[in-house]
Amino acid sequence: MATNENLPPNVIKQLAKELKSLDESPPEGIKVGVNDDDFSIIYADIEGPDGTPYENGIFRMKLLLPHDFPQLPPQGFFLTKIFHPNISSDGKICVNTLKRDWNPSLGLRHVLVVVRCLLIEPFPESALNEQAAKMLLENYEDYSKHARLITGIYAKPKPKHKSGPISESTTALNVDQSSNTSVATSGGVVDLKNATAPSAVPVPPCSTTSSKGVHPNNADQVTPETGASAQVTSSTKQQSTVGCVNRKEGVVAGHSLKPLAEKKKMDARKKSLKRL
Repeated sequence: MATNENLPPNVIKQLAKELKSLDESPPEGIKVGVNDDDFSIIYADIEGPDGTPYENGIFRMKLLLPHDFPQLPPQGFFLTKIFHPNISSDGKICVNTLKRDWNPSLGLRHVLVVVRCLLIEPFPESALNEQAAKMLLENYEDYSKHARLITGIYAKPKPKHKSGPISESTTALNVDQSSNTSVATSGGVVDLKNATAPSAVPVPPCSTTSSKGVHPNNADQVTPETGASAQVTSSTKQQSTVGCVNRKEGVVAGHSLKPLAEKKKMDARKKSLKRL
């Protein structure tokens, strides 16, 4: 576990005082976090300033305090990827305040404010990212477009999930449908768990009847010569047409014509007996 032994006691005391001030009254757009076990590492979340390519982004950075702090300046690093002339690809920050302009009287608040101001006004003359500096000087529109793209990909804040009241429609959609194992039908209740899918049998439409009787296109035709029913072209048609009712006369069409054929045979026999 890291300890505060890396810093002198008087420095730790001063840092604790300053960190408390930053927590109670943070600078605009800056939120500071610290590890109580190691004051030599200071974390901060910086909001991208409005009107800049970094707008709406949240950038995490850290300050590493050396053992001789505050005689020596801290080192600054961006942990969130950013496209900026004064920030290298590995996140190192180049700003005069952390170099030649450093003064032991400067505190953490001043350092953090300067870093955020760097997002508003870059200094391409002391660039660590030469590509960003060149684009900034030659074509600001291209620079801004690329910086916004990187910001949108890497510095986009995580959305906050809000829980609201559950509507009745939402509840209905979330009902576990697996519990519904039966369906009511006209023939009774069918158990969906144990029910087996019936074999698919093509069912042709029911034939209609005219007001005079059976439709002439009915599959079963009676031949007066033999008194027998004609052969049905398909047994499936014969079975599927059962139950079709003529609405006008109540004549059931499509039923097996076997009883009618038997009657015709009986009539033919009677005629034969009379002839004898």
